Amino acid sequence: MPLANFHERLLELPLFQGMSRNDLNQVVAHTKFGFLKYSRSKTVVSEGDACLHIYFLMSGKLKVEGRSDDGSYTVEEELAAPNVLQPERIFGWSQRFTRTFTTATSCNMARIDKSQVLELTAKFEIFRLNLLNIVSTQTQRLSHQPWRHQPSGIRQKIARFAEQHCLYPAGKKILHIKMETLAQDIHESRLNLSRELNSMHEEGLIRLSRGKIEIPALENLIKL
Repeated sequence: MPLANFHERLLELPLFQGMSRNDLNQVVAHTKFGFLKYSRSKTVVSEGDACLHIYFLMSGKLKVEGRSDDGSYTVEEELAAPNVLQPERIFGWSQRFTRTFTTATSCNMARIDKSQVLELTAKFEIFRLNLLNIVSTQTQRLSHQPWRHQPSGIRQKIARFAEQHCLYPAGKKILHIKMETLAQDIHESRLNLSRELNSMHEEGLIRLSRGKIEIPALENLIKL
């Protein structure tokens, strides 16, 4: 990637947004970035991998897959450039990725290791504040979850289930889950769930197939 384009992409990333040109020039000059290029359908990191680097998606799209602890279902979503892969996982009690990131298109990526992250945090206030904002926002959202109004209808329960299992509460999501498993998780009968899912399919809110629920735009379900 040309240097000028790299500068512009960095400014669009959550950790570098708001940084001055002078500071950004210092970052590029003194930070050891690793540059990676992937073709389609290649795994960048897998769930459970140690988070030794922060990865930046500079161009392309990634498929993001999360798996339940018992392996009974998975949830897929998409991540578009420019973006950063779970930066909060580089610190804390569990420094491992919780998702598998696979290229949906050809992708250009950059990465910095933990020692570089610590240097940037110490030298640049905006980088430090951006990282704190990411971690704080996630903490606040999680702490608010128990206080949210509980969904009453089956449709709202399905939307809440999808929302709580995704990194981003918008865009296309694919749930690979059996009807019985979803019914049990949202505390509804399989028959009632099946009726509601088929109604949602007919309305174009989801695309339903055996063991698979495709949600074209999760935000359309959440606002119902």
